[in-house]
This record gives sequence, structure tokens and C-alpha cells, in this order.
Amino acid sequence: MDQGRNKRKQQKLLRNVTLVSRKPARKKMKKGPAAIFFVICFALVAAGVWATHAYFAINSAANSMNKTGNTATSLQIAAKKPISLLILGVDQGMEGRHDQGNSDTIILVTVNPTTKKTTMTSIPRDTLTEILGESSSTSYFMFKANSAYQFGGSSGSVKTISTMLNVPINYYVEVNMKALKSLVNALGGVDVKVPFNFTYDWCTFKKGWQHLNGRHAIAYARMRYDDPKGDYGRQMRQRQIIQAVVKKALSVNGVANYQKLLKVFAKYVKTNLTFGDMTSLALNYRAAAANIQSGYIQGHDATIDGTSFQIASTKELQKWSNKLRKNLGLATQTLSNQETRQNTLNETYNGVDFTSSSVITTYTIYNENSLTPHSGW
Repeated sequence: MDQGRNKRKQQKLLRNVTLVSRKPARKKMKKGPAAIFFVICFALVAAGVWATHAYFAINSAANSMNKTGNTATSLQIAAKKPISLLILGVDQGMEGRHDQGNSDTIILVTVNPTTKKTTMTSIPRDTLTEILGESSSTSYFMFKANSAYQFGGSSGSVKTISTMLNVPINYYVEVNMKALKSLVNALGGVDVKVPFNFTYDWCTFKKGWQHLNGRHAIAYARMRYDDPKGDYGRQMRQRQIIQAVVKKALSVNGVANYQKLLKVFAKYVKTNLTFGDMTSLALNYRAAAANIQSGYIQGHDATIDGTSFQIASTKELQKWSNKLRKNLGLATQTLSNQETRQNTLNETYNGVDFTSSSVITTYTIYNENSLTPHSGW
């Protein structure tokens, strides 16, 4: 009996020793997975902290840009409907200006998330149009499109361009031209394909692909008189810069520098888009942003009372109205506004021929409700 108990004790002791001897081995096996799990948890927490910080930083910047006081996502964007927005590049602070300034750049954008198409249409700043807006001067009821901003701000520009093309404009983005330099620098520069050799504002550009910093980007976008295509060539270069900025801002480098970008946007950009709108656009309209069709409204050179203008024919205005309305999912309509009225009167009474490439010198601006020539500039 005693021998049997001793034998069982020895076996139990052997099992305990064996178990003890195996513990270090089991700990060693679990050490790797435990460390990896810890790293993953830490990464998730860090990502959460960064995402939270980024969210509130972006939200704060968006609120500072938004001038409506609204914060909710608009019904148009929430429903993933086609939208239009007017991009205005204003020249406040440029070249010594300290007044309201004009909109040096006017681009109407339409985005359709269903057809996945985006249009980007430039309106020449010298285009003759009816100037609308609460504070617009009656003496300038027909004048250059860029003056709509001077008389009525973003609201006046939206009303003016919307009426000219019979296209509803849902949103606007107003960018101070000072932002271009800071924005491009914050992105580390942008790449564009230069169409020809030229020098402007002490910056040299060579035909072909070129990397531009902020100062060069401003010069590239502003040069006008040495371009063979005149203001139309400049509009093309402005669209190049905008597309390059959008592409770079969506890149990894842009995300890494989001804080710099936010500071620039908060300081130089005004819009009626809310943070909710911006978030929804980024999530639901991205595919349409990858398919951009760009162009510009072609006008005819004209001189009216010693002032240079671009006059778009009724046919040209109708063509762009149809294209923009189609991308917004709207039926086409025959244009009937002051622009088409003035064109008809000039074709009838002044022999203006829009099929000719000659400079128009006989164009007359008539009063709003009569055949009396307008005066008051």
C-alpha cells in the first residue's frame, strides 16, 4: 500500500514538473501574437485620435468658410442629385487692389453623379451680359460679366450667370487669388502641360510638362496678352491649374498636408457649401469628378463706346445652355433674356453679323424696355 501511494505521488510530481517546465514555452509562443495585437490596438486608437482631430479640424475650417450659417447637408446633395456651382477667382489684394474687386475667373461647374459626368465651363470676364444683384448699378445693367461681383458679390455673380445661360446655380465657391499661391505651395506644387514658351512676371515657362510652385502658378494663370488665343488661352490655363490642384489635393501628399490646406481654405475661401455637403460630395460624387469635360463660351471681339467686350452670339449661348441643362438632367429651353434681345436688335438694326470674324464696331446697347440707345457708363 505504501509503495502504491509513493508511486502515485511520484507520478503526480512528475506531471507537475512537466507542466511547470512547459509554461515558459507556452508564454514564448503567445508573446508574438500578443505584441501584434497590442500594436494593432495602438494603431487603431492612434488612427481614431487622428481621424477625430482631422474631423473637427475640417469641420472647423468648413464652418469658417461657410457664410450661410447652415451646417446640415442640403437636400440636393443628400439626395445625390445633379448640382451646379460657380467658381469665382476674385482679385482682391492682387496688384495693389484694396476694393471689392472683380471676378478674374468665372467657371460654371455641373456635376451629375448618375451619369458620372462633370462639365467645367469658363465664361470670359469681358463677356457682355446683364448685370444682376441687389446692389448693381442701373447704369451698368449691360456690362462685363466680371463686374457682377463688384456690384453684387457672389450673389450678384450667381444671379448674372444663371440668367445669362438659363441654368440654376446651387452653390458658389469664391477664392481670393492670393489663395492660389498659398494653396499650391501647401500642396508642394502642381504639374501642368505648358502649351508654349513664354515669360510673365519674371517667371519662365517652357512648352511641355512643368512643375509649378505657388508664384509660378499665379503667373501661369494670369498671363493674357502674349497668348495666341488671348483670354481664351488664359481660361484654359486657369482650368489646368484648378484641375491640377484638385488632383493633388486628393493625393496622399495632399492628405498629409491637410492642416496647411485647411488654413489656406479657411482664410481665403468663401462658400455656401456646408461641412455636410463637402463630406457627401467627397463620398458620392467622386466618380463624376474623374470625368471632366471642359470648354469656354466663345465670344466675338467688340468695341462699344471705346470699351472692349466679348459678345457671345445667341447660338453660342443656346449651345452651352443646352449642354449644361442636359448634364443637370433638365429639359432644354429656348433662351430669352437681355443678351438674346440685344443680339436680335443689333442684327436687325445695326447689321451685326455673328458669322464674321471681324471686330464688331456697330454694336449698340439699348435700354431695357425701349429702342433708345443706353447711356451712362
